[in-house]
Amino acid sequence: MKVSVIVAVYKDIEALNLIFKSLEKQTYMNFEVVVAEDGNSEMMTKAIELAKQEYSFDIIHTTQEDSGVRKSRSQNQGIKASSGEYLIFIDGDCLLYSNFIENHLALSGKKKIITGRRVNLGPKYSALLRTESISSSWLEKNFVRKYFDIKEDAKRERHSEEGFRVKANGFIDRTIKKLRKKEFPMLGCNMSFYKTAMLEINGFDEGLGNSSMASDTDLAWRFRGVGYKIVSARFVCNEFHLYHTRSPGDYDRALDLKMLANQEKNLYRCRNGIKKI
Repeated sequence: MKVSVIVAVYKDIEALNLIFKSLEKQTYMNFEVVVAEDGNSEMMTKAIELAKQEYSFDIIHTTQEDSGVRKSRSQNQGIKASSGEYLIFIDGDCLLYSNFIENHLALSGKKKIITGRRVNLGPKYSALLRTESISSSWLEKNFVRKYFDIKEDAKRERHSEEGFRVKANGFIDRTIKKLRKKEFPMLGCNMSFYKTAMLEINGFDEGLGNSSMASDTDLAWRFRGVGYKIVSARFVCNEFHLYHTRSPGDYDRALDLKMLANQEKNLYRCRNGIKKI
């Protein structure tokens, strides 16, 4: 089955190149990469053209005018450009474990939405990765040995434990799912599903703009509304998140109220998505 890995990016060429390197190490190689750029950077375009010559997988690049945060629109553009039967979404600052794609597929199902977590790295390990003093594959292999140092570096970020890994559908994976009483929340930078699932709800709701909930909470309730189950990939589909500072103005919290209004109307298929209804 062909997979489309859709990477939401904005300006960070350095991190994107590291993502390409982690994708080259995947244990499952029947995939294409769709770089969904929220902008139209000439430098990004040049970097991707060079990457097309270097890597064995196909790379597709979608762009749009750099006019404020329009991540949902760029991701919808990526969906339209994709040719894979199965979609995996990551952010442009997340580096993948070598079995990331393989494990997403191992957990997949026609009525399942798979969502994992991420290791929030601190500044030291992020700098080591960005300067290529270490690789994400090295960090993956040495995670247990380096765990306490990683945790200390990322003490303000939390979730260092998300780097431990278990076998997909194995005893520990099944036990974790069985013991958890609440449904696992979706995380937009680590989620996957069949393309037909996304088409059924008409993709990301562009009307939510840069709401903090547009790419995960909103999707989750719409998927559930049309009969899909959210399935945890915690400790199975692992990725490293590169450290960066955050601004309180990154999201428009007022738009969250718009999402709640949509919920009251049961608008599972959004009107301003892949298609404009």
